[in-house]
Amino acid sequence: MPSPFPGMDPYLEHHELWPALHHWLIIEIARFLSPQLRPKYLVSVEVRMYETADDDLSIGIPDVNVIQQPTATELITSNVAVAVRPTQPLTVTIPMPYTVREGYLEIRERGGKELITLIEVLSPTNKRTGKGRQMYEKKREEILGSRTNLIEIDLLRRGRKMPIIGNDVESDYRVLVCRGNRRPKADLYAFNVQNSMPAIPLPLRSGDIEPIINLQELFTQIYDIASYDLKIDYRNWEVIPALSEADTIWADGLLRDRGLRE
Repeated sequence: MPSPFPGMDPYLEHHELWPALHHWLIIEIARFLSPQLRPKYLVSVEVRMYETADDDLSIGIPDVNVIQQPTATELITSNVAVAVRPTQPLTVTIPMPYTVREGYLEIRERGGKELITLIEVLSPTNKRTGKGRQMYEKKREEILGSRTNLIEIDLLRRGRKMPIIGNDVESDYRVLVCRGNRRPKADLYAFNVQNSMPAIPLPLRSGDIEPIINLQELFTQIYDIASYDLKIDYRNWEVIPALSEADTIWADGLLRDRGLRE
């Protein structure tokens, strides 16, 4: 069963569903590209790992909780000096170090070491203040300072978008296709929750045929394979983060038309 939404399903931005979708997107893009790029290019699924103690509910790490402190009691006995009860400890939750794993794709010429194209699907850690953002921004700057092509896919409405100079277009989602031989110019595909996802070219070496990555087709396949229709309760779940008022009305009508909400 396909998603009821024409493009990105906003329910999949929930922190319990997004990590798996991120992995699915990386794998399915690799599966789509590899047969078309052989034998000249190799598609490699890579994983960026780092330790962090960032505290954020979007990836399931709890906030600090404090249990109310008991009131200190004075022990008073006639003709005896006043003694204050020892301070009672508070029960708290501390941010624990955990390992973050972020997948991405590299495309290199067979037998060569030069990175031709990097494909990144942004995660929540890339879009909020913290180590994940710092590491990705550093990697992004290195790529933009080289001749490597970059595709940056942002399907998350929450968080700070990656910087683009001279563009004030507001959109829910966007895909950046940045060719190494055109910088500082790049192609931005901006779209909203009511739109379908774009089909984008894969930049390679000059003169090579560029496959077209149809993100909407890949997403539709992933939604079906992963059985998201059985995992999402469209009747009772709320979209996180919340949609705008106009999009909320639109989504409610869409789900009612498809019999997914009464």
